[in-house]
Amino acid sequence: SSTESSSTSFPLKKKIEINKGDTNDFECFIFYFDILLLLLMLLDMDLGVLLSSLIPSFQSVYVLVFYFVYLAVAGEILPGKVIRGALLSDGSQLRYRCNGLLALTLLVAILGICAKLGIVSPLVVADRGLELLSATFILCVLVTLALYITGRSSSDKSSSLKPHVSGNLVHDWWFGIQLNPQFLSIDLKFFFVRAGMMGWLLINLSILAKSVQDDSLSQSMILYQIFCALYILDYFVHEEYMTSTWDIIAERLGFMLVFGDLLWIPFTFSIQGWWLLHNNKVELTVPAIVANCLVFVIGYLVFRGANKQKHIFKKNPKTPIWGKPPVVVGGKLLASGYWGIARHCNYLGDLMLALSFSLPCGISSPVPYFYPIYLLILLIWRERRDEVRCAEKYKEIWAEYLRLVPWRILPYVY
Repeated sequence: SSTESSSTSFPLKKKIEINKGDTNDFECFIFYFDILLLLLMLLDMDLGVLLSSLIPSFQSVYVLVFYFVYLAVAGEILPGKVIRGALLSDGSQLRYRCNGLLALTLLVAILGICAKLGIVSPLVVADRGLELLSATFILCVLVTLALYITGRSSSDKSSSLKPHVSGNLVHDWWFGIQLNPQFLSIDLKFFFVRAGMMGWLLINLSILAKSVQDDSLSQSMILYQIFCALYILDYFVHEEYMTSTWDIIAERLGFMLVFGDLLWIPFTFSIQGWWLLHNNKVELTVPAIVANCLVFVIGYLVFRGANKQKHIFKKNPKTPIWGKPPVVVGGKLLASGYWGIARHCNYLGDLMLALSFSLPCGISSPVPYFYPIYLLILLIWRERRDEVRCAEKYKEIWAEYLRLVPWRILPYVY
């Protein structure tokens, strides 16, 4: 799911408790459905070439080891704003060092210098994409296995590390056992999200270098690269907002999140770039380019604006929104700004951004639209689940909020 799409409302001083009995069966179905679609896309390749390309080489392993070691070291030693996390049920708060933008900038500079000196090829990802994908998948399985074993054997009683074991091996492996497991003082959940977002940009840059080398750089590729780069850089500028999302504050760390962060985000969000690399004959008219830019800009304003308003409201519920005092229902639910237009307005912005990444590919193939289609299905399901949860929790307050804000995602439509 999107890295910042989460439930639309929280109490002002909410103590986070581990959600029980929420198996998210439909999200599992979506996951397997998406894997099937990806497999069908891969099967378009020659089977022999596909199988040989999926076997990890030592070079792909070296790339992953360097990448994660760099992120671990940079995350600990580079300066950055330290943010307090959500208040947990035992009264504790985790701290997050938000230095992702500096770490990303330094990494790109190091890789650029190494490429200039001939130490590393900028095409290493573009040429070994499937190897890196399979190596990352193996890493996800190993990491999740380690999390399961350490979680089952833990006797820690704190909210962040207390094991929650259902007794169902598949459930515990998939959804995780501990809320905020750590390794060498590194919060793994926050670390994995950062790795996925940076990985997405690095994949795109390698694809861009490949298209330049092949003399196949097109307007479509340039548009796609600009939109994704702006989105990813903006994410790290506002990295602290990630600390208040549902995944960080309430989901335990299991295969679902590990796979989603390390493999799903970088490798599926970049499908449009891979497609353009091999289909460089897309011709865009000037009106199409302008319309694509408008979709991106409007989507960004809605997505970033909604998430920013939510984050600021949680920190200080009296902060004016659009120059006016916020409308708060029952002292808990924000009904001003974007949150007065639709109950999940951030989802609308997220969907528009996803669409803007695919529009440069034209309409000759459904493959580049995999991400927005997947996101549409997932966010509608998540919105429905959020509505049920909020109705049970806030009762008459939620009913009043529905009266003030009748639209779910898209005003006057849905």
